[in-house]
Amino acid sequence: MFEVEPIIVDHKDVIHDVVFDYYGRRMATCSSDQTVKIWDENEQGKWSVTSSWKAHSGSIWRVSWAHPEFGQVLATCSFDRTASVWEEVLGEKAAATMTPARRWVKRTILVDSRTSVTDVEFAPKYLGLLLATASADGVIRIYEAPDIMNLSQWSVQHEITNKLPLSCLSWNTSMYMMSSQLLAAGSDETATATGKVFIFAYSENARKCIKVDTINDITDPVTDLAFAPNAGRSFHMLAVASKDLYIVNIRGSSDASGAMKLDIQTVKHTDHNCPVWRVCWNMLATMLISTGDDGCVRIWRMNYSKKWKCAAVLKAEGSGPPCEPALNSPSFTTSAAATAKYYKKGIISNPNQVPWH
Repeated sequence: MFEVEPIIVDHKDVIHDVVFDYYGRRMATCSSDQTVKIWDENEQGKWSVTSSWKAHSGSIWRVSWAHPEFGQVLATCSFDRTASVWEEVLGEKAAATMTPARRWVKRTILVDSRTSVTDVEFAPKYLGLLLATASADGVIRIYEAPDIMNLSQWSVQHEITNKLPLSCLSWNTSMYMMSSQLLAAGSDETATATGKVFIFAYSENARKCIKVDTINDITDPVTDLAFAPNAGRSFHMLAVASKDLYIVNIRGSSDASGAMKLDIQTVKHTDHNCPVWRVCWNMLATMLISTGDDGCVRIWRMNYSKKWKCAAVLKAEGSGPPCEPALNSPSFTTSAAATAKYYKKGIISNPNQVPWH
């Protein structure tokens, strides 16, 4: 059973991103009202705002938590063409018996982009304190903080230019059988019917990040994508939110020259029957969550035949009738046959009780 608990967020405009920290006890939200809010969970499981501040001069698209090994650090990106790095610090005590006040300090502002910065994400911990940004000008920039004790200094390590504008990106959290730096990026461009998902990797020969493949099966605008955590698999999984939900399996190998070669398999899921906006994995990659224009949250699990199926559908607002797939959808008839239950409601003892048409 799943319970939906609404939270009054008090943002004055559209909320664009909601992200939990590493332990799932803190939450950050960002909005077109140009503010970021930090939420903490108490012992009763209730969420409350502990910090709120104006972070940018335009709509804030995404927020990302760094690994807690580097402290309480956030990155945000905005329509104002900048990305910022924030760190939580302890202030002075208001009284001797009170706990020190916490506040968020802007450590740096990254102004290299000439257009809207559409996504920002910290790299996996084993790569150090790296930060990737994607921009509407089609450029991915990877920044590094050489001194983790001084977050005011960030330098551009790699700058990857792409022909199409970019809307989202995701780091691969595992280096199994592939480059230690593997990135996926998506484009929301609508004018051309070309592949909209790109795979980038670090090349030892070129000493820079290069594009190694394009997923040509996905030609509709992409709004979100996420690499699955690798829990012992020999391949990588990438979830893509577009006109439909896509789950992409990526296997890597090297040819005789040492260049990377990818084997990509794409599976499309149409259960949403509408555009999909966000995708997210659990920490073991045994569950995938997606949201769409239908106002529903769908939870996906892999079945015995290693195929992903929709296991539950939740109404995001927590009210009204539950979301259901269309009756003529192939997935509806399949799932209904697998989960249908019949209950005895009574006994017909008299023929007059049978309605005739």
